[in-house]
Amino acid sequence: VGAMLQELVDQKVLDEISRGKYRLNIDSIKSDSNTDLKELEGVIDGTSKGSAYLVSPDSEQDVFIHAKNLNKALHGDTVYVKVVHGRKKPEGIVTRIIKRARTQFIGTIQMHRNGKFGFLVPDNQRIGVDLYIPLTKLRGAVDGEKAIAEITDWPNDSKNPFGRITEVLGASTDNDVIMHSILFEYDLPNKFPQEVEKEAEKISFDLDPEEIKKRRDFRDVLTFTIDPHDAKDFDDALSIKKLPNGNYEIGVHIADVSHYMKPGGILDVEAYDRATSVYLVDRVVPMLPEKLSNGVCSLRPNEEKFTFSAVFEFDENANIVNEWFGRTVIYSDRRFSYEEAQEIIENKKGELSEEILVMDALAKKLRGKRFKSGAISFDRVEVKFILDKEDNATPTGVYFKESKDANKLIEEFMLQANRSVARFIGDRKKHKNPKTFIYRIHDKPKPDRFEQFANFVTQFGYNIKGGNDTNIAKSLNDLLKDVHGKKEGNMIETLAVRTMAKAEYSTSNIGHYGLAFEYYSHFTSPIRRYPDVMVHRLLQQYLDGGKSASAEDYEDNCKHCSTMEKQAASAERDSIKYKQVEFMAKHLGEEFTAIISGVTEWGIYAEIEENLCEGMISIRSMEDDNYVLDADNYCLIGSRHGKKYQMGDRVTVQIKNADLAKKQLDYILVVGEEGK
Repeated sequence: VGAMLQELVDQKVLDEISRGKYRLNIDSIKSDSNTDLKELEGVIDGTSKGSAYLVSPDSEQDVFIHAKNLNKALHGDTVYVKVVHGRKKPEGIVTRIIKRARTQFIGTIQMHRNGKFGFLVPDNQRIGVDLYIPLTKLRGAVDGEKAIAEITDWPNDSKNPFGRITEVLGASTDNDVIMHSILFEYDLPNKFPQEVEKEAEKISFDLDPEEIKKRRDFRDVLTFTIDPHDAKDFDDALSIKKLPNGNYEIGVHIADVSHYMKPGGILDVEAYDRATSVYLVDRVVPMLPEKLSNGVCSLRPNEEKFTFSAVFEFDENANIVNEWFGRTVIYSDRRFSYEEAQEIIENKKGELSEEILVMDALAKKLRGKRFKSGAISFDRVEVKFILDKEDNATPTGVYFKESKDANKLIEEFMLQANRSVARFIGDRKKHKNPKTFIYRIHDKPKPDRFEQFANFVTQFGYNIKGGNDTNIAKSLNDLLKDVHGKKEGNMIETLAVRTMAKAEYSTSNIGHYGLAFEYYSHFTSPIRRYPDVMVHRLLQQYLDGGKSASAEDYEDNCKHCSTMEKQAASAERDSIKYKQVEFMAKHLGEEFTAIISGVTEWGIYAEIEENLCEGMISIRSMEDDNYVLDADNYCLIGSRHGKKYQMGDRVTVQIKNADLAKKQLDYILVVGEEGK
């Protein structure tokens, strides 16, 4: 071995840094073809084990990077990587850090036993290193507290970066601290800057009489809202009027945020940066200051409001005879909760029952047409927590929220408005060169992923047909209907969603596959989504005869909004996961029936049936056999006895551990299905 190592040193493949210690000489490594190895630019995707992958648009597959070859690069950093030939597949060595993803990190203080220094252990395990914090730079933080630290230096001879505490958040068990931590981790704001709040306070609730004259007046038309019982910001309202010809005029009225928020102003810049409201379990972090979101712009009952509207004339078969788009003024006559509206639909009586039942009938016809055209029905169950009334934080129970007719009534008219606005601007049959617009696009599933999913569900006795988009959608809808309420239902619904592409914003329209719409946009929620604000502005610009906006500028805006939407969704999932762990911590040692929801090479994920709390069964705890992953069939198989654990199997688990810091539940497998 010594001779071989010396030969590699002579060839300058290795450097002998001290007696018996060697290091790879990056600059001298050559590929098998005796040419310089390929260097790639990309983003570091860290793992919880300390290693990472380079994600690069110039590489078909992600390049594995061992922890020792990261050379101080951290998760999210943009880097150059030199690709070398590993034992099984190409591996990478970071040669240069182009851009740090971040220099501040949130985590938990861990003091050294001598008390002279501490470490900040990042919440995000993919960071891979702890920050060394000298005693003089701890700012009073103590062991176990949450804090924010920034990197000040990273000496060449140090494994850990040096840092200083910039903010001490408080006890790591405090709910507000945890929620703040989640927001920080995803670069989401916790509060508004003072100057933004001051700017919002300047806006008056009173409507300008001169502005009213410029708008179509709906104040004498019956108008109402239907929202969750605890909603505070009301984006949308519906109006209804029976026309002399027997048709119905339905107005979809949306808060006119763009009237109050001028492009490039303080409020606009802040809203753009946020791009979306964030809905954590116990709070909403709004895109707009409360004065706007819950006050000036909110379509509250018995108040006149400025709106941007899509107005439709429907015949009895829910065909659109006429449509109109423009700025309006409304007066909301009534606020309904979903529960109140649902009771009217079910009992056929109550306040405004005639109007609500007409709208319900039209909505059901619109929905039927949508599914006939190939829309996919993902009516998934939402998990909601019952929070303690005193602190609005401690989870005391779990309940499931399903979409009913009242929800679907609102959904269909909002979908119709979004669809019609996008078609009005983008219709290539009417416009040879459609003007720049913002679309909500959704690509069709990739054939290989769909085929894998289709093969998997056959093991449960289900069959999905391929073919054209409409046939695939019909098969998926039939499947989702068949599995609803069955033990494997939630798992198959989850896999079906994963098979689909992700919806995003773009100026290039490819349609929305999931909704089966050729044209689709987001017009109906400008209080909580910035793309809707941009859609309002573009629509008004074109209604006024303005020129097409810059596609390049708006495409950049779309990318930003799509990114922030993903960040918000991740934060929302983390808050749910935290509450699940907090809730299940009261049940340590108890046994529950669960459904296997995922399999990996390191173990099984299982979801408890009665509350959908998901935890991990480590493969190390499954001592009856040596289990191997069969990724194609979503299962683990024992190599000695052939016992199989597959997604969808019902198992009994015991709650072993609830780690709040990691937002992780650990289960022990008690018993699997008979015959497996």
